[in-house]
Amino acid sequence: MDKNSKLYKIRQKYLSHPLQGFGAYLIYWLFAAMPVDTASKFGGWLLRSIGPKVGQSKKARVNLTMAFPEKSPAEIDTIIADMWENLGRSVAEIPHLHKMRPGGSRIEIVGAEHGLALKDDGKPGLFFTGHIGNWEVSMCIASVLEMDMMSVYRAPDNPWVDNLFMRARKTFRGQLVQKGPDGARKLTRFMKEGGHACMLVDQKMSDGIAVPFFGRDAMTAPALAQFALKYDAPIIPVRVERLNGAHFRMTFYPALPVTKTGDRQTDVAKIMTDVNGVMESWIRERPAQWLWVHRRWPK
Repeated sequence: MDKNSKLYKIRQKYLSHPLQGFGAYLIYWLFAAMPVDTASKFGGWLLRSIGPKVGQSKKARVNLTMAFPEKSPAEIDTIIADMWENLGRSVAEIPHLHKMRPGGSRIEIVGAEHGLALKDDGKPGLFFTGHIGNWEVSMCIASVLEMDMMSVYRAPDNPWVDNLFMRARKTFRGQLVQKGPDGARKLTRFMKEGGHACMLVDQKMSDGIAVPFFGRDAMTAPALAQFALKYDAPIIPVRVERLNGAHFRMTFYPALPVTKTGDRQTDVAKIMTDVNGVMESWIRERPAQWLWVHRRWPK
């Protein structure tokens, strides 16, 4: 059925989306009723059992084989199974995120001084991370640094599911705005007024710029570099790692070097090359904690 047809849109709004939303809420409250460690373990077991058998694992296998040509098929299969377990744990932990206090027993904080250096410098600031570990844990970056932030996110097509995610992200200190023209305008105003923003930078953007990632060009969103250059904003990498079960380490790294040569296109490409390089180094260390099912590279 044509996705632009009136019938398709009606079916999505009144049938598909409510049914999907009901299922999502059912799963959410099921995991919410469990202790966090039980939920995490069960969610991990469930997707580890199912995930390797679904079609998306083929895409993950292709990506992993190209990224790690030195690894055997058995090693690739192990990473895929571990990836699904990490994703299952991450989903099951979502209803419990508000209980996880940064600096407590669940979320270890390292290098916070690098982030705090942006707090009172009188300039806008940028933080970036990726879909690693449980990326929803990155919602506490603003709380760790005790500063308001803005984060642009890609809203699910299903508004019921979007509302569920917004419920889980209620502890975020700042503003969450949807990706798109309106979100871009809000972020621009926020940065112009000296605000701080956090971005996930590891997803494909079809109309982005080609930047090396695991030895292949990947279409990459240039917004992080564009804002950094326009507003003289420092860029802080933030990594979230799963350590053991529902325990994490959040590491703030020193600001990336930003050089202005006068050639804006070259400067943007250099910054995003450095950003992708940082992301790649994190993923190489813990490959199972990244979502290899992304269509990150051209076919």
